[in-house]
Amino acid sequence: MSVRVDLNISLDGFAATTDQTPENPFGDDWGRLTTAYIGTRTMQQRVLGDTSGGGTTGVDEKYAAAYFEGIGAEVMGAGMFGLHSFPDDPDWRGWWGEEEPPFHYPVHVLTHRPRASIEFANGTVFHFLTATPAEALARATADAGDADVRIGGGVETVRSFLRAGLVDRLHVAIVPILLGRGVSLWEDLRGLEEGYDVVSEGAESGVTHLTFSRA
Repeated sequence: MSVRVDLNISLDGFAATTDQTPENPFGDDWGRLTTAYIGTRTMQQRVLGDTSGGGTTGVDEKYAAAYFEGIGAEVMGAGMFGLHSFPDDPDWRGWWGEEEPPFHYPVHVLTHRPRASIEFANGTVFHFLTATPAEALARATADAGDADVRIGGGVETVRSFLRAGLVDRLHVAIVPILLGRGVSLWEDLRGLEEGYDVVSEGAESGVTHLTFSRA
């Protein structure tokens, strides 16, 4: 079992954007940050439901396909599920609404607001819990069995697991754009590379895929 993270970040290190509005809840910067990844064949199919076979191939597609391989459970923050945007809506089922989310396995959502679990026909189950990173990982590990656990985001959740030394594999897709604002992945993580083997690979899109693997 391995604990994995996959994130898109800008050249200046921002993994979360701050230009959201009620009319545009993801913001324009988020689209710029994820264009290459969402454009891959795997993401077109798994996230957008396009079964036509369209989408890019190549290096970005290789990492997009690997994103879903071997995962048995996930941990995410309340913001990634959308609870920060809809804190008082008891019927909020995540950004996917009534559509089936692309996970197909149990997802543990960290929150201070108790909620009943939500189940979908494709095997996705959202559990809501208040827990430390280590406690949440123990719950997710039990669900995952022999498969891997992904720490899905947002960036503050990922940083808490990195600070606790709980991540075995960190993959960042460094997108060749400068945001100049947002939430930095690297803040207060000086020396993170120690204890990891680091490799990089360039994609046709200009994205650099950087992978930190536990040595």
